[in-house]
Amino acid sequence: MGYQNIFTQVQVRSVPEMGVALPPGNWSRDGTPSYNWLMGKIGEAQIGPFYLGRLGLASLFLGFLAFEIVGLNMWASVNWDPVQFLRQLPWLALEPPSPKWGLKVLPPLAEGGWWLIAGFCMTTSLILWNIRIYMRAKALNMGTHTAWAFASALWLMIVLGFLRPLAMGSWSEAVPFGIFPHLDWTAAFSIRYGNLFYNPFHCLSIVFLYGSTLLFAMHGATILAVGRYGGEREIEQITDRGTASERAALFWRWTMGFNATMESVHRWAWWFAVLTTLTGGIGILLTGTVVDNWYLWAQEHSYAPLYPSTGTIDPATLPGVVK
Repeated sequence: MGYQNIFTQVQVRSVPEMGVALPPGNWSRDGTPSYNWLMGKIGEAQIGPFYLGRLGLASLFLGFLAFEIVGLNMWASVNWDPVQFLRQLPWLALEPPSPKWGLKVLPPLAEGGWWLIAGFCMTTSLILWNIRIYMRAKALNMGTHTAWAFASALWLMIVLGFLRPLAMGSWSEAVPFGIFPHLDWTAAFSIRYGNLFYNPFHCLSIVFLYGSTLLFAMHGATILAVGRYGGEREIEQITDRGTASERAALFWRWTMGFNATMESVHRWAWWFAVLTTLTGGIGILLTGTVVDNWYLWAQEHSYAPLYPSTGTIDPATLPGVVK
């Protein structure tokens, strides 16, 4: 068969692939397999079957519950007006409890109780989903790299919504639900604690984020460039290195003096992506609990320059100011 790519590939229709047999005790796979021409243009044309299981069912139920709680509270905030709900949706929010409630398990619903319930449902939903990912990988005798990568993202979310508020002694330190309210919280959080740009773990997180995009772009471009030689058939290229791998290796060796292997580039990309949220979570957890002002911390550690005095007195240094 001649060289095929996303524009020229032939979509084959045959008996649907049902997957390997499931071990005893597993639910059956759901859905009648079908084919979709459009999906076949960007990936595999076969749709289904899929495996939901107990964990998947519980995860979807709790996720739907969280979505409904947030959505209905936002709708109630505009007096159940559907037009205003759609118009103001990016600005609507479900706020966490105010500081007066501290870490109360369940404050009044209208004063943050709904936020706590929605957060619990959402977090439990995602944790159950990740356990499901882990269990599906084990059932297929695969590595569990996907589940651990997802766990890194969950770490950042749990730090923002649970661990840091717990360490600070108030749910009010958590992030609100909402698009622009979430962005406003992020900006105010950085200003309040002396600019997160001086947080070294934030810096590391950005390095790994940019590094992830660079590695993804380099790897994707390389495989597409040698696709005419079968470069996308990575298992074959690993076990029996052919002209695609040779050309890809030579290109990067000639370009920058060094080349990754078909295996190592995926390991680099996995670690860079995982470390993005891992280091970000550490930086957030240290903010306000260990370091009150990252700019002053950076000056003390010769990380930021000391600017000459302007003669303006910082009100926070005046006598009688409570620190």
